[in-house]
Amino acid sequence: MRLTPKTELEGRCRKVQAMMADAGLDALIVLQNADLFYFTGTIQCGTLYIPVAGEPLYLVRRDLVRARAESALSAVLPGNSMRDLPPLLNDYGLPHPKRIGMELDVVPVNFFQKYATLFKDAVISDASDIIRRARMIKSGYEIDLLREGGRQCDVVYRRAAEVIREGISELELAAELERAARLEGHQGYLRMRGFNAEIFMDQVLSGSESATPSFSNTPLGGAGLNPSFGQGATRKMLVRNEQVLVDFGACCDGYIVDQTRVFGIGSVPPRIAAAYADMLKVQELMLRLVAQRESCGDVYDACLSLAAELGYADSFMGLKTSQVSFIGHGVGIELDEYPFIAAGMHKMTFEPGMVFAFEPKAVFAEHGAVGIENTFLVTENGVERLTYSSEELVLL
Repeated sequence: MRLTPKTELEGRCRKVQAMMADAGLDALIVLQNADLFYFTGTIQCGTLYIPVAGEPLYLVRRDLVRARAESALSAVLPGNSMRDLPPLLNDYGLPHPKRIGMELDVVPVNFFQKYATLFKDAVISDASDIIRRARMIKSGYEIDLLREGGRQCDVVYRRAAEVIREGISELELAAELERAARLEGHQGYLRMRGFNAEIFMDQVLSGSESATPSFSNTPLGGAGLNPSFGQGATRKMLVRNEQVLVDFGACCDGYIVDQTRVFGIGSVPPRIAAAYADMLKVQELMLRLVAQRESCGDVYDACLSLAAELGYADSFMGLKTSQVSFIGHGVGIELDEYPFIAAGMHKMTFEPGMVFAFEPKAVFAEHGAVGIENTFLVTENGVERLTYSSEELVLL
């Protein structure tokens, strides 16, 4: 088990404290698991209090012993109730805050109301943008974990090439790939920040049914096994001359890497093969523009225009009735981090240390879905691909 180093946690705290000072915040109260993991190295139930200056205080309700074993923070303290926080500030010589930031994009309203009552003289505002921007630029430690995720993706890709054959179901293929990933250390769960944004580690889809949309804000859906989680693999059998699309999210010590590859048994429909080649052209355009430091919105607009010129105005990033308005998304502890290569994101620019997945895909009602997805690191000199599996459309 790899634990987040103390120096890493200290650097993250200093980074967000500088951003807090710029925003005029006296303190952050952090409650959500993904953010707790980022700042503490664990997700034990409790409250993290980050003052604008000084060391953070981590009040843990459950489990304190485990939190102290997993977190390198100095002040990991018992906290059976949120009411323990104000007197604890006195004990540590910290002033009571006048302006508090919270993750109001994800924190339940009743939690917000309780903290507002607890700090009745303070103004509480939304600090989710500050936290997400702090997490957006990855450290060397994080990039190493993401590189390991790229290796995990390649293990799954190679296993797919071994297992795909006529007569097995999408579900059987998914199970084989999930087993391979778990044996490589995948935690079995992908975190997303958006409300009701639920997703499994993979989407294994084939043939025309791969065009089935779902509730999720993604270009691909799939019917899934039942309406309770209506996305992903079904019991449909793989057959010859259809594409098999494997969209897989690796995860190494909490850090996600996203990759999509396409296979075929014998062949794939000509429309699918042509669209796959064109999606690679869209990816090539993105790489040139990001290297030139165009804004996220400008990259989106240019790639969308190219897709339309190539004939995919009604099929790019989903069926015409369910197209999504993004082509890329940041990855890290969550699958939907900053930056977003999306409509309107013209004020967000690419910076060294950003890591994002780019996923141009075409979806046709008669033939299904096809596309490519890789995860990239923005560097001082350009863009580095962290997912290195062959981009060839593999015919088995």
